[in-house]
Amino acid sequence: MRKFTCLLIVFLSGFFGAYAQSFSVSGSVTDESGMPLLGVNVIVKGESRGTTTDFDGNYTVQDISPGDILQFSYIGFETQEVTVNNQEPINVVLKTDSESLDEVLVIGYGTQTKKEITGAVSVVGSQTIEDLNPVRVEQALQGTVPGVNITSASGSPGSASTINIRGISTNGDNRPLILVDGNVIEDLSVINPNDIESINVLKDATAGIYGVRAANGVILITTKSGTFNTELKVDFDAYTGIQETTRKLPVLNSVEYAAIVNEAYAAGGENPPFPNFREIGRGVNYQDEVFSTAPISDMNLNVSGGTEKSTYSVGASYFNQDGIVGLSKANYNRLTARLNYNLEILDNLKLNVSGIYTNTNRRTLAENALGSVLFNAVNMNPTLPIFDENGEFTLAEGLGNEVINPLAQIENTYNDTEINKISGVGGLEYTLWDKLSAKTQFQFNYSEVDGRFFSPEVFYGSGKVFNVDRNSVTENFDIYRDYTWDNYLTYDDSFGDHNIKYLLGMSVFKTTGDLSSFTGFELPTNEYSAASIANAAEVQDNYQNGGNTFDSRLLSYFSRLQYDYRGKYLFSGLIRRDGSTAFGPENKFGWFPSASVGWVISDENFLRDSDFLSFLKLRGSYGIIGNDRIPAFRFTSLLNGEGTYVFDNELVFGKASGALGNPEIKWEKQKTLDIGLDARFLDSRVDVTMDYFKKRTEDLLVVSQVSGILGIGAPGAAPPVVNGGIVENEGFEFSIGYNQMVNDDFKFNINYNLTALRNEVLFVDSENGFLTGGAFGIGLEPPSRMEAGQPLGYFYGLETNGIFQTQEEVNNAAVQPNAAPGDLRYVDQNGDGKIDTEDRVNIGDPIPDFTMGMNFGFTYKNFDFNAYAFASLGNEIVRNYERNQLNTNRTNSYLGRWTGPGSTDSFPRVTIGANSNNLFSDFYVEDGSYLRLQNIQVGYNLDSDMIAATGLTKFRIYASVNNAFTLTEYTGYDPSASTGAPIGGGIDQGFYPVPRVYMLGINLKF
Repeated sequence: MRKFTCLLIVFLSGFFGAYAQSFSVSGSVTDESGMPLLGVNVIVKGESRGTTTDFDGNYTVQDISPGDILQFSYIGFETQEVTVNNQEPINVVLKTDSESLDEVLVIGYGTQTKKEITGAVSVVGSQTIEDLNPVRVEQALQGTVPGVNITSASGSPGSASTINIRGISTNGDNRPLILVDGNVIEDLSVINPNDIESINVLKDATAGIYGVRAANGVILITTKSGTFNTELKVDFDAYTGIQETTRKLPVLNSVEYAAIVNEAYAAGGENPPFPNFREIGRGVNYQDEVFSTAPISDMNLNVSGGTEKSTYSVGASYFNQDGIVGLSKANYNRLTARLNYNLEILDNLKLNVSGIYTNTNRRTLAENALGSVLFNAVNMNPTLPIFDENGEFTLAEGLGNEVINPLAQIENTYNDTEINKISGVGGLEYTLWDKLSAKTQFQFNYSEVDGRFFSPEVFYGSGKVFNVDRNSVTENFDIYRDYTWDNYLTYDDSFGDHNIKYLLGMSVFKTTGDLSSFTGFELPTNEYSAASIANAAEVQDNYQNGGNTFDSRLLSYFSRLQYDYRGKYLFSGLIRRDGSTAFGPENKFGWFPSASVGWVISDENFLRDSDFLSFLKLRGSYGIIGNDRIPAFRFTSLLNGEGTYVFDNELVFGKASGALGNPEIKWEKQKTLDIGLDARFLDSRVDVTMDYFKKRTEDLLVVSQVSGILGIGAPGAAPPVVNGGIVENEGFEFSIGYNQMVNDDFKFNINYNLTALRNEVLFVDSENGFLTGGAFGIGLEPPSRMEAGQPLGYFYGLETNGIFQTQEEVNNAAVQPNAAPGDLRYVDQNGDGKIDTEDRVNIGDPIPDFTMGMNFGFTYKNFDFNAYAFASLGNEIVRNYERNQLNTNRTNSYLGRWTGPGSTDSFPRVTIGANSNNLFSDFYVEDGSYLRLQNIQVGYNLDSDMIAATGLTKFRIYASVNNAFTLTEYTGYDPSASTGAPIGGGIDQGFYPVPRVYMLGINLKF
């Protein structure tokens, strides 16, 4: 029937074409894989009349005359034009074009095409997100955007990641500004990755349009929306999968453990505790007991469409993930609902409304710290059974104060947090006349965070710091609110070869919070089901001695001028004035200007006809951006400390001065330079981008180190914040992509990007010239520093030079406390003949010298394949997950320990006697470089003929593996481990590894 109808249309078109000047044209539109495209705009060029394709990709346009040009356009595809010459039908295959020079990019309060962009902007499209299947949005940026590095403090379900754009610029808050449809979002966990249409990352001075919150870069997320003149379209995506750990540490079995403990006791002059150690058996590897195979699943539904005057997109999703440690005790689930609606109320008045509701529930275990579940699993004595003869969890006796039975720890951990969040955007745009428009937009976020943390009465062993003598429950209820109101005018005009766009606006931002927390003791039962404040015999207000509200505000004015001559010589200049409540009256406001230029060299006559070069643009930018990310009201002293007073011989508790105020603090200033080049070759099949950047952050807001005579040791007190540091990041970014359509059945793409980075602290204003952070071992000084001439957060410790082999070597070396043959030999850096804290030097840093991303994909007929990889080179990690106590377990590296002269020169002896091997040194610092295959996915699209009867326009099935494998020399769980702290990052204290995930999924379109 369909063939007959098409033949009839052809016949009638030819008949009327012979006797009239106008006729109708029909045809179909498909993508390169042959799949019909729904909602393609088909218009007569130069006119407003036209139509859109239906579910089968078919269209018909009436009143066509010979010589008319039909224009076919669709988001994400190259626009094509066909001249009508009485041919029928006109079938069009649209080519995917995520790299089109006419692609519109969001740049903040406006848009520009790729050709016009003068700043450093990177884009991640919805197809990349679909390929990667990220659990969190941040994961879609790792390896796909040069200059962006993602680290995680944990791989547990729902855990946040740290995003650094072009290095670490400050010792404080390095988070970039994130906006979703123009709305500021602090926590990306509330965003469903499947709702995203595109992610634009602003990395240079052009981000300055967002003012003092943009010093660390800006991430602009645009959610999916409908298309005008499109029938209702339904998308359903789902996957289910299983997770597993990528690695277990090779710890000693019972026989190996007993032999080494015997040796240590003998070296200390004690009787060995395991005289018959060979008869013990293999014992228990507690990692095998705490790690599990865990389920993961995700479902997404999106409904979209549009009329001549409106578009809509409605989405909903549900995600559920158990932990590979603890299963449901470490569960995370997320429910989202989303609305995006646009309406042309009048020809010159447009309305946009969007909203997102998110509900998340997260359960957590102790992780990434001394005493975490994995820390205990590694250090637990393998000769101890899981349960004792009474069926109770075995007590971890003789293993120090921190190590406990990890299975008992999981059993007695109850940490639940629920978040309900609503985010909304509403705006009106009024066109006063063709060249001038005004827009007002209001954005808001409202969150309720409800936490319940139960500590049952439990005994883990003698002297354990985690023993609980009386049970308790803590309940938190926090409310966070913020709103932004933007108002701006846009003037867009052209005269001759000159094009100009001018923006003038203002913005008001306010965020407030009300925080409450109560702890109840002596609950009637030791069961979680009865754990509530209402059942407690005693209740403590945890905020009675501290502030429980906050209020922060920002008032901004901004202006931007964009100009180009013939689209060839480009200029953009902006200035923003911000006023922040984080600073005192003398420094409340600041001016922040930026400018950028571009030259489209390929439009010059001498290159216009090049067969090799398709496009070439040189661009540069420079600007000053402020930063106000510090705690509120540090410019004045507040009564938020704890004070004790004596009245009439009675002790009275009250308030005291808290953090000392500094009325002179002012903005951090970041001076950023970028010089870039964009080029395309071989009919745009090869795409190259290069950027050199240099960021210098001055007047860092640091907490000063002051003398204790000022009394800052009182509870709640703190030193003042001062402007006292300079940090510089300098680097180079390079990306190249190659796309080739070999024939109608086969096409492929290869992409690669590289970032080289140098980070250096130039100045620190403190009493001793440095700031410290991080933690190593117990009772030792912080291992990380911020110091002039070094990378921010570098590791400061002793350098080793092998192992003492004989007593003669010990006698001839610098004096080292308790040194004996088999101990680490430290380098006497200052030559004073003794080893002490003055001999510590730079022994590594957590900032990678190079990061790289790679992607390869192809489609062959109905099959598609994609693989994404990421590499980090030149960073170090501190190994801090070993307790190093007398009877704790160890990794199998101890099998290569020193046992006598000449046995080894790299691993020290074991002993129960006093020694200095536990001092922080490069013995505990490892190369953290790694190469990770992040994702590999294979998919298959069913033929349209097979699914036509079902009403489906697409049925795709796929299988994928996330975190497929990692190549590294690091011996810990995961080389991507980091706390994310500027001073103290890169220290692995028992990192919860990012799991490997096997997925099976479907993509359906109706």
